[in-house]
Amino acid sequence: MKVTVLGSTGSIGTQALDVIRERGWSVAALAAGRNLDRLEAQVREFRPDLVSVDAGVLDAARARLTGVRVIADPAEAAVHPADVVVNAMSGLIGLSPTRAALEAGQAVALATKEAMVTAGGLMWEAAARGGGRVVPVDSEHTGVYQCLTGEDVRDVAEIILTASGGPFRDGPADLSGVTAEQALKHPNYAMGPKVTIDSSTLLNKGLEVIECASLYGLPPAQVQVAVHPQQWIHAAVRFRDGSLKAQFGPTDMRLPIAYAMDAAPTGMQRPGDVRGARRGPEVSGHLGWPMRGTWEFRDPDFGRFPCLGLAYRAGEAGGLAPVALNAADEVAVDAFLAGQIGYMDIPRLIEGVLDETPGGTLSWDAITETDAWARTRATERAAALQRGRP
Repeated sequence: MKVTVLGSTGSIGTQALDVIRERGWSVAALAAGRNLDRLEAQVREFRPDLVSVDAGVLDAARARLTGVRVIADPAEAAVHPADVVVNAMSGLIGLSPTRAALEAGQAVALATKEAMVTAGGLMWEAAARGGGRVVPVDSEHTGVYQCLTGEDVRDVAEIILTASGGPFRDGPADLSGVTAEQALKHPNYAMGPKVTIDSSTLLNKGLEVIECASLYGLPPAQVQVAVHPQQWIHAAVRFRDGSLKAQFGPTDMRLPIAYAMDAAPTGMQRPGDVRGARRGPEVSGHLGWPMRGTWEFRDPDFGRFPCLGLAYRAGEAGGLAPVALNAADEVAVDAFLAGQIGYMDIPRLIEGVLDETPGGTLSWDAITETDAWARTRATERAAALQRGRP
């Protein structure tokens, strides 16, 4: 199988390349940002046909990366012939290549959260026009995908996404004095600062609720959250007859990545089946994973973590509200990490932007305009909150 990896130098991208290496697949194209050291090593090993980099390092990349065509448009890399395109680009920059891939009829293993959070309807329109297919990469959404294999979504009563609960799941009751250092200490995972803060506020889980609703055509109210500190169960589906299916296993992102890459080209397929893939220790080494220990489940505390409720509000409103939510959160998290606002100012800032978000029809231009407006308004609100602090 021939795979394109967009966002190849990031966490999901490098783990996707681990799976490609293990299975002996080839790489069609890579897209990265500015990390030329890591990209150069990837080009030497996988020898792609095409590489996309940030425009600011294009000349330097062309000087360093020999024997490969180097461009500055990830959308061009996304439509390069491949069996599957893994899109692990974070932020709105990942929307254009996702759209291009779907309109070109590509099979997309999608890890770009913003694609379905801010532009879900538009992405499905692009897929319908070009014949592209989507299988999610996030462990929760891939878990849902596996639970729904062979099922009719009309029989679904609710989808349940699990959350670790973050560093403050057991206290303190008053989160107003939380510091950035405390919020960055995730109990289960080592992640980047943005997603770690979002995990601590449960905003990340709220974005996943919106994403899940967009992926499976359900209202956000039909997607529930359960705090599961052990994080062994990734997702569950409750059907209208009362039965419940869950997907659980080790917390190794290479497992959902491998599943998504195998499933995307045909729609339903477990990694290694049919293609006779080489099964090395990197992923299949989990065959001895033990089913032991105590597993806990709790309701999320919407009072202590108002960001989760704000995400439901934006998801139910639809239109451009999720765009504003996403943009305001990015500004709020940056301001908190910079010491400009307090921890509980994050939901205050987001709520204020949502209150002012104008209505309008979702379109590609409207996404860009609303994102810019929300960032400006969120920056103004952050400055006002900073002035009001003692």
